[in-house]
Amino acid sequence: MTKMNNGSDGYVLGIDVGTGSARAGVFTTDGRLVGSDKSPVSIYREGADVVEQSSEDIWQAVVKSVRGAVAAAGVAPEQIRGIGFDATCSLVVLGENGTPLPVGNPDYPERNIMVWMDHRAIKQAERINATGQKVLNYVGGQISPEMETPKLLWLKENRPEIFAKAWQFMDLTDYLTWRASGDLSRSICTLTCKWTYLAHENRWDPDYFNAIGLQELVDEGFERIGTNVVAAGSPLGSGLTSQAANDLGLLPGTPVAAGLIDAHAGGIGSVGAEGGGGADANLAYVFGTSSCTMTTTREPVFVPGVWGPYFSAMVPGLWLNEGGQSAAGAAIDQLLDFHPYAAEAHAAAAREDLSLPAWLARRAGATLNGSSNAGALAGSVYVVPEFLGNRAPYADPKTRAVIAGLGMERDVDNLVALYIAGLCGIAYGLRQIIDAQAKAGAKVDRIVISGGAGRSDLVRQLLADATGVELAAPATEEPVLLGAAILGSVAAGIHEDIHIAMSKMSSFSSHYQPKQGAVRDLHDTRFDIFQQLQTVARTAAGI
Repeated sequence: MTKMNNGSDGYVLGIDVGTGSARAGVFTTDGRLVGSDKSPVSIYREGADVVEQSSEDIWQAVVKSVRGAVAAAGVAPEQIRGIGFDATCSLVVLGENGTPLPVGNPDYPERNIMVWMDHRAIKQAERINATGQKVLNYVGGQISPEMETPKLLWLKENRPEIFAKAWQFMDLTDYLTWRASGDLSRSICTLTCKWTYLAHENRWDPDYFNAIGLQELVDEGFERIGTNVVAAGSPLGSGLTSQAANDLGLLPGTPVAAGLIDAHAGGIGSVGAEGGGGADANLAYVFGTSSCTMTTTREPVFVPGVWGPYFSAMVPGLWLNEGGQSAAGAAIDQLLDFHPYAAEAHAAAAREDLSLPAWLARRAGATLNGSSNAGALAGSVYVVPEFLGNRAPYADPKTRAVIAGLGMERDVDNLVALYIAGLCGIAYGLRQIIDAQAKAGAKVDRIVISGGAGRSDLVRQLLADATGVELAAPATEEPVLLGAAILGSVAAGIHEDIHIAMSKMSSFSSHYQPKQGAVRDLHDTRFDIFQQLQTVARTAAGI
């Protein structure tokens, strides 16, 4: 266990902006959370593909969460020694002086963010992939509409006046660090993972942008997407600006670190625990609204359908492969709401102040009554939960979900079966990613889980059983916030670098070994059926 301290060395602040909320956590310099708070952010949807947010709304949510976290921790502003940010990989569009520019309906100028899950740029992504440009080798061979260059191309083609008027195009993390520090430097994480920056060569590839139709960015010397690219944890500008400090209730000049994408912060906050075998032994699995897998290697490994390899995008000096599922916790929510018992179950969960998945996990545990085979509760129900396509290892945004084996049941036991089947589907998708990476040469010893959707013992054991891989849980309940705080500790000079900060500020609390025998046989059988259903779904989608 990491040794606790009493805060005599001061504190660091981690700020995480997810899809639905901004959160802040105050940590001691050895990784103990002493106060946190969160504030919701608004999300706007149009149809199946358009998902937008407002950068100003997000900043105000950050302000509320920071002030709440500092108050909850009972610390003075001068005791906050460093600040780190992470956020979703969403595209922020700004006009002169940071004025928001609408990315969709001009009647809503404040909606200046294309959220990561916005899929309006599918056709642009397909055209980009057809070019066969070399940079695509570093995104698993296929760029995703979740990434930024397809979104920029959509903007140019569908909102040309906004594209031309824009002063800066920024990843949300970089927007937040700019808003805090006034520094336009971009994180090597955001640009390498979502913008096609070649970190191992320290450059953009002009041939790529010319080939796909974004030659203006080349002609401008890439000024609108980032010319100063820095390592995560690097101190930015002169720290907090006076305006940002006033907003947040902190001191001007407090060091601000270059940030990370939220899933990558979860990796930093979990995989490098002292005695855990090193970052390259552990796969970080962030199980939230979507899921992300982060696999670290010492040499580049090319895995078809898995993003990367990215150099220094998470752990400095190491390569990263990034996979995951476009819908994970969100897929479970969607799945459960289809069931005729859902309304009654939601009401029952609310009475116990639980989310519906947490309530069902508790009920499933009681039904097992000491049995170790949670997968058996799924019965003959099978789910391929790809409501938003397959992020990895097929890199296919068009495939859709499959639910097989449902009858006319309308009771809670059948809802539990559907829930467990959905979790199995999530786990089998994770198993496919692990298998594809191992085949390419990126084998892992352990899954390290984080994220709100994976906090129950039942879910963790089921993931271990269904994948056949040991699973560990970090000691902190907030590894993403801790990852952001680790960045703040490095920017403040508290820890020399991210490697040292990870080992000093994180640890594992529990381990889940995959069960063998009948449990393993059950999951092998269900996995085979899962893959058959997945193939049918891809065939039906014309893939």
